[in-house]
Amino acid sequence: MTDIDLSVLRSWLGSMNTAGMARATLARRAAAARTFMAWAFREELVAENPAQRLKAPRRQSALPEVLQRRQMEQLFEALSDQAAEGDPVALRDRAMVELLYATGIRVSELAGLDVDDVDHDRRAVRVLGKGNKERTVPFGVPAGTALDDWLRRGRGRLAVAGSGPALFLGRRGGRIDPRQVRSVAARLLAAIADTAASGPHALRHSAATHLLDGGADLRAVQEILGHTSLATTQLYTHVSVERLNSSYRQAHPRA
Repeated sequence: MTDIDLSVLRSWLGSMNTAGMARATLARRAAAARTFMAWAFREELVAENPAQRLKAPRRQSALPEVLQRRQMEQLFEALSDQAAEGDPVALRDRAMVELLYATGIRVSELAGLDVDDVDHDRRAVRVLGKGNKERTVPFGVPAGTALDDWLRRGRGRLAVAGSGPALFLGRRGGRIDPRQVRSVAARLLAAIADTAASGPHALRHSAATHLLDGGADLRAVQEILGHTSLATTQLYTHVSVERLNSSYRQAHPRA
């Protein structure tokens, strides 16, 4: 054990990295080595703890799954068909999904919206994000239409005495729970073929990626999403570039 130094530990991790082990596995093994060497140092089995400076390779960030634009159209067609008969839950679901995609807001932010947070004239919604930071996010005509439809034909039929100012309501009339929103999104996305995207965060990922695909400024997207760090938003530029590369490889005869 006295022969173990930092170079030995780094070589050990390097050999596993060369063998193709996942970065998450390497991180766990590095943590185990640090714990073991700390114990050995406390027990005076080694003169010093070389693992204190041992760092595993950073975990590789997985690129988020996003929906193609045609898949989004398919999703909204299904929502419109379901809402056509005026069922209040179907009207609510269409308005929620339209707003999630139009604005890229988080599920918790959507569930926390009040009726007065929507500015119908400016087509914008006031959102209270992480750290109680408030931001205003625009939305388009389809989301505006779906919201108007929900407020005019749906919300009043689910509302009860205790509904309060909540924009979106559950079946029993209380403010909708984020878990209900996730369940709705998961059910709808499961019906779409040829995608690994699932859950409401896929709508946020798709909104950000489609904005950048359309030429939106990165800092504007950062503000829309409510990211504190621009580095978080930059992840979506990688998605956009990867989608571009994929299209090029499929379409160009000399790719």
